[in-house]
Amino acid sequence: MNVADLQTPALVVDEAAFEHNLRAMAAACPADRLRPHVKAHKTTALARRQREAGHRRFTCATIREVEGMAAAGLGDDLLLANEVLDARRLGRLDARVTVAVDSEATVAAAAAGGVREVLIDVNVGLPRCGCAPEAAGGLADLARRKGLEVRGVMGYEGHAVLLAERDVRAKLVRDSMELLAAAHRDVGGDVVSAGGTGTFDLNDVATEIQAGSYALMDTAYAKLGLPFRIALGIVATVISVSPGYAVADCGLKALGMDHGNPDIEGGDRVLFVSDEHVTFVSDAPVRVGERIRVVPAHVDPTVACHERMHVTDGERVIDTWSVDLRGW
Repeated sequence: MNVADLQTPALVVDEAAFEHNLRAMAAACPADRLRPHVKAHKTTALARRQREAGHRRFTCATIREVEGMAAAGLGDDLLLANEVLDARRLGRLDARVTVAVDSEATVAAAAAGGVREVLIDVNVGLPRCGCAPEAAGGLADLARRKGLEVRGVMGYEGHAVLLAERDVRAKLVRDSMELLAAAHRDVGGDVVSAGGTGTFDLNDVATEIQAGSYALMDTAYAKLGLPFRIALGIVATVISVSPGYAVADCGLKALGMDHGNPDIEGGDRVLFVSDEHVTFVSDAPVRVGERIRVVPAHVDPTVACHERMHVTDGERVIDTWSVDLRGW
């Protein structure tokens, strides 16, 4: 099959760029230094490629992702880096599963659900999940009293990962990791889990980095000068041409838009995106039926819009992967 044969909008992955990204990250964060986050791609076939690059531990965001990874034989060491209040599905899995906890309620849920290992999730500056750093030790003590093994701590410096200025990113990482290191001293354990694609090379406190977007990349991360290439795009078909603009069949239902408008390869300018359409301006003549490639600003929610991704070598489709970890 060729790319021209794909029904659009079609999610495509450039094999050469993808393989470059795997090699670059494996060189920077070999073996257990990286715990790839599968929420970025939700695809067990892609996770197998990450394992082939030397990374056998994985991070997940949903119970569904943990279940799917375990069913695919990728359950050596799975971290659900998210709080859950019903862990029974996790406790039944034939896999090593660790769950993030940040409260008495989530500790109780882990214990009741049959989960054996936890990380204490610490708020290091991102206003999302995580207990106060000074509360981490007491929470770890509670978890141990309930029979759980506390492997260590995690804390995500997500407020820093996309900042354009590297020096500013580095300072925020240092500030965040000071908080996490203090919590770790109270909690104990071998694991300090943190980081993302934008800070993977700035975090020298974490024992493992939870980067995910590096494998496929998007335009938001591409602006940071990271050693990774954009591998992901959406092939779309021009379906209408009017004086001054054109429209292709790649809209909000095919794109993650929370980081802004997508780009179009070749420099065409996006005017706006609606449910099923991207309206754009091109300096060159555009014809109905022409194919364009749309590059999203945020890879994670973009992938979650699609049932499959097609791996390409030039204009040839060499494989098709099911996005089999979608949903909850």
